[in-house]
Amino acid sequence: MSKSAPEHAPATDWSTLEPYAQLLRALLPRMNALSVFDPRGQLQWSTAMSIAPEVGAAIAETIKDPARDPSALGVQRTVSNEPLYLFWLQPDPPAADACPFMVVVISFRQGSEKEQRTFSFVHSLIKPALECLRRELLARNEIVTLHSSLAEQDSDLELLLSVSGGSPEAKPESSSDLKAIVASATLHLKVGLAALIIPERGIAILQASEEAPLDTSLLAKGHRHLLSMVQVRNGPTIVNRMVLQVADKEIVYRVLAAPITRAAHRCVGVLALFRAESAPEFTPHHARLTELLATRVASVIAHSYDALTGLLTRPAFEQRMRRALEPNRPPIASIEQSVAQSVASNSWSALFIDINRLHVINENYGMPMGDRVITLLGELIRSRMPPSAFGSRISGDRFAILLPASLSDAGEFAEALRSGAEEIGAGLADGKMQVSISVGVAEVDARSKEFVHAFAAAETACKAANDRGRNRVEVYQEADESIVRRFTDINLITSLRAAINENRLKLNAQLIAPLGGHGGAPHFEILLRMIGDNGEIVGPDHFMSAAHRYQLMPTLDRWVISHAIDMLKPYAEYLKNSPVVFSMNFSGQSLQDADFTEYVAQLVESSGLCASALCFELTESAAIGNLSRAEVLMRRLRKLGCNIALDDFGTGLSSLAYLRTLPIGMLKIDGSFVRDVLKDPRAESMVAVIAQLARAMSLTTVAEYVESDEIRTRIEALGVDYGQGFAIAQPVPLADVLAELPLYLAAANPQGVWPNEPALAKASGD
Repeated sequence: MSKSAPEHAPATDWSTLEPYAQLLRALLPRMNALSVFDPRGQLQWSTAMSIAPEVGAAIAETIKDPARDPSALGVQRTVSNEPLYLFWLQPDPPAADACPFMVVVISFRQGSEKEQRTFSFVHSLIKPALECLRRELLARNEIVTLHSSLAEQDSDLELLLSVSGGSPEAKPESSSDLKAIVASATLHLKVGLAALIIPERGIAILQASEEAPLDTSLLAKGHRHLLSMVQVRNGPTIVNRMVLQVADKEIVYRVLAAPITRAAHRCVGVLALFRAESAPEFTPHHARLTELLATRVASVIAHSYDALTGLLTRPAFEQRMRRALEPNRPPIASIEQSVAQSVASNSWSALFIDINRLHVINENYGMPMGDRVITLLGELIRSRMPPSAFGSRISGDRFAILLPASLSDAGEFAEALRSGAEEIGAGLADGKMQVSISVGVAEVDARSKEFVHAFAAAETACKAANDRGRNRVEVYQEADESIVRRFTDINLITSLRAAINENRLKLNAQLIAPLGGHGGAPHFEILLRMIGDNGEIVGPDHFMSAAHRYQLMPTLDRWVISHAIDMLKPYAEYLKNSPVVFSMNFSGQSLQDADFTEYVAQLVESSGLCASALCFELTESAAIGNLSRAEVLMRRLRKLGCNIALDDFGTGLSSLAYLRTLPIGMLKIDGSFVRDVLKDPRAESMVAVIAQLARAMSLTTVAEYVESDEIRTRIEALGVDYGQGFAIAQPVPLADVLAELPLYLAAANPQGVWPNEPALAKASGD
C-alpha cells in the first residue's frame, strides 16, 4: 500500500490520509483503492501499490475533459472492466471555472459487483466522509499554496510547516511534538518566551529564548487573561502593548495568542508568544503562522487524547509510558519531567480497569448513557490521579493507569476508584443505575523495563476480579494459582496462534487396550501436541487452558479432525476389514458452532473411511451443558456409523438421566477415580458402579490414567472393559501407529485377545 506521495507531490505528509481510507473502506467494504490526484491528473497519494497505466491515463483524460458539467459532483467511468468513481473536490468558495483543487478516485475490485452502483448512490454513502477529506485536503492545499508564495521571502514558514510533518513511525503524536512546536515558535519567530497551556489536559509547556529570555512569572500572572481573551475573540489576537503590574513595577511586553480549538470550535487552550517592548511588533503574518501552529497542536491533542474521557489514547499512553520509565532519557514536557524525576525514588504500579456490564447499560438506557458513564469515569480517574501519574482509555470500556506508588498504595488508590465508580451510578437514571468497575493491580519494575508484562499481569488480575464477582480490586500475586494460570495463558496464546498459522502441530496416538478377557479390538486415542519455537514438543497440559480461555478450541478441533482423517485415508481399504478404532476429541466450544456438525459429517462422508473405525469423544460436562446441540451432533455421527464416547464420566452425575437418550456407545471413567482406586474406597466404588451401570446398558467402559500395574489389575477385577494410561502404553506419533498397524493386528491370537505390550506400547519419550 502506498504510504507516500510521488516525487512531484508537494512536500506534505500524505501518510495521514490513511484514516480516511479506513473510514471509506468501512463504508464501502468492496472498495479496492483510494487515490488522490491533482487537477493536472498527477497522482498525489494512493492506497494501491501502483496504478495501471491505462487507469491513470483515463483518469487524467477525464479530469481534463472541457465538457465536464461545472455543477457535477464527479463522474463514473469503467476502465478494463474496473468501475471508477471520480469526485471533484471544490475549494471554498468554488472556483469560477469550477476547476477542482483535488480529485478523489475510488475503484472497486474487478468483478466484485454484479451491477455497478450508480455514482449518486456511492456519493450518498460517503458524502460526510468525503467532506471531511475535502476539508483536510483543502487545508493542506492552502498551506502548500501559502508556502509556495512565501518560500523565498519567509523561511520561518518553511520551518514551522516542517513541524507538522513526520513519518508514519511518529504516530501517534506525543508531547514531544508539542515541545517541538513551542521550541520552533520561540526560535523562528524570535520571541522571548513561548507557552502552550491546555488546562483540561494538564499541559503547560514553557520555552524561553536563549538569547533574550523573558521572565516566566509574567505567564503565571497573565495566563487566565490570555485564555479568556482568545475564547472571546475566537481567533489569533495581537496586543503589542500589554501592561502587567508585578509588585511595584510595571512590565510592558508584546503578546500574540492563538486559541487551541477542538470539536465545534471549542477553545481548550492557548498558544501564547511574548516579546519584550523593545522587540519588533507582531504582525498579521505572525498571527497566521501562529494560527497554523495552533491548528497543529489541536491535531496532536486529537491524536493523543481520547475525546470522551480526556485521557490519553492507547498509542500515546504506551509512548509516554516508555519515555517515563527510561530515567536516562531527557524529559520532553512538564508532565513527563515530573514523572522522570520520580523514577529513581518511587515504586511503580500498573492498573487495569474494566467497566462491568457496560453493554447492559447501553441496552437498558441507550448508547448516550453508556458514553456518559465512560466520560464520568474518565473525569474520576483524571481528578484522582496524582501529578506524576497518567492514564488511558485503551478500548471501549477499559482503562489503564501508570501510578508512581507501591503495590499496597496502588491497591488503596484502586479501591478509592472503585468506590467512586459506584457513586457515579447514584447520580444517573434517578439513582437506579448500577455502575461498577473491576480493577487489577500489578507491580512495575522500571529498571527491568518489563512494564508490558506488568500491564499484562494487571489485566490478568482484573479478569480474575471479574471471575470472582466483579466490582472488586485484585492485586497480582505470584502465589495466586488462578491469576498465575491466567497470566501464563496470556503469554501462551500468542505462541499457540503462531503454531496454528505455521502448522507447528502434530498428532500422537495412545493405545486403549482391552482388559482381561474382554476380547475387544484395540482403540487409539488421537492426541494433539504443539511444536515450540525451538522445536521442542509441548504437551496439551501447557496450552489447552489458553485455548479454552481464548476460544481457540473450535479451531484446534477442526485441525485435529481434518488432519487425522487425512492421515487415515491411505489406510481406508485396510480399515474396512479391521476392528481397530481411532478416537478424536472435540470440545464444548465447538458445539456452539452451528456449522461444526455438518463440517465433521462431510469430512467423514468424503473420506472413504469406514465410519465404524472412528469414535468421537465429548466430555460429560460439555454434553450436559449443550445437551440439545450435543444430541444433534451425536445422532448425526451415529447415523453415519461412528461411535460416540462420553469422556470424563462421573464428574457430573446429573448426566445419568440422559444416558438412555444420548446415542453413546462408550463411557470413559474420569481419571480422578481411577488414580485413587487403590487408596480411596469411594473411588473404587464409583468405578465399580459405573462399570456395572455401563454393562447393564450395553455400553463399553474405558478407565483413563491407568498409571501402574496395580491399578490395572484392580480395574480389571472391577469389570472395566478397556484401560488407557502409561501402564498400558505411552503416546507415540500417529504416523508410527499407522505404519505398524498391520503388524499390530497380526499379533492377535485366535481367540481375539490382543497383546498388552506390542511394539506400539513402548515409551517414545514424547
